Amino acid sequence: MSRTLIVATDGQAVMRSYDDGKNWYRIGIRQDLEYDDRVRCLLVDPHNPEAVFAGAEKGLFYSDDCGAHWRRIDCALNGFAVWKLVASESDPNVIYAGTGAPSLAICFRSRDGGKNWEQTSLAMPEFCAGVNRPRMLALAVDPDDANDVWAGVEEGGLHRSRDGGETWARIDTSWPQFGGNSDIHDIMVLKQDDGTKVILALTVIALYRSTDDGQTWTQMPAKETWGLRYSRLLLRKPGSSTEVAVGIGDGTPGTTAAILTSSDAGATWTKATLDTPSNSCMWAFGANPADPDFLLSASKFGYLYRSVDGGRNWTKEWREFNEITDLTWLNAVPADQGLPHVTN
Repeated sequence: MSRTLIVATDGQAVMRSYDDGKNWYRIGIRQDLEYDDRVRCLLVDPHNPEAVFAGAEKGLFYSDDCGAHWRRIDCALNGFAVWKLVASESDPNVIYAGTGAPSLAICFRSRDGGKNWEQTSLAMPEFCAGVNRPRMLALAVDPDDANDVWAGVEEGGLHRSRDGGETWARIDTSWPQFGGNSDIHDIMVLKQDDGTKVILALTVIALYRSTDDGQTWTQMPAKETWGLRYSRLLLRKPGSSTEVAVGIGDGTPGTTAAILTSSDAGATWTKATLDTPSNSCMWAFGANPADPDFLLSASKFGYLYRSVDGGRNWTKEWREFNEITDLTWLNAVPADQGLPHVTN
């Protein structure tokens, strides 16, 4: 299978490989996206398997040739640091974006596949107690309803809208029996075979799990459940409603990490095997429905891993990067790879 691997970084924009990781290339100069930009998140365009969005420090960017060339999407996100992007499964024209430090943390919405954007009513104060300027790290959309969206803020709590972002209700305030935690890192909505939904909300120190549409929650403390105290992100295996993974570490950036997998929608967990110990907390996952078993993961300080068995075993790649912020891969290689032309 021909793949394009894409690594988003804090300081070298996006790096890409067209030969399964043997060689890696930075983007060229004279593009809207600077080759030394800070890119925070990636989203494969649900309308075009060779196209990808990049949320960067000063707005939203788009490539329709597997990451070789980039243009700015001139829209309401100009000047905002875009930390998270998510598309609706039931209506791919609906995409949500979460922004944050150093700009304000606001949830934005597009109803035309990412061409035009508008603010929703969810906006955070400029400063918060935990991380100074908050950032919207987590977004999830109900797989059956493009208007049912969840947003998580570091630090600013877990919020839900059932009307596409017009109004919001704060959810984590119902967790006082667990001590509460407003530092939300990730969210996931898993539709089960019987039509019910399992909702996973990951905080910095625990996983909260609901099987009744968010009415009640059970708590899994990270240290007691997984062995490390800092929980960072979730991954759903493409096409599955039950197989998920979590990336954790001993802190941020930390010095060690682990990946655990679940085959029962987060009820129980098994530690995955890393052939090389990580150098920092697990920070990013990448997947594509074209091959659900081929997964990518990365540590904050630049170790890149791959799994070819759905996340049970991980092998470190030879190439190391500066700080990694997100990962994805595309089931294509462009004709024009945007590489420097060498003449003899």
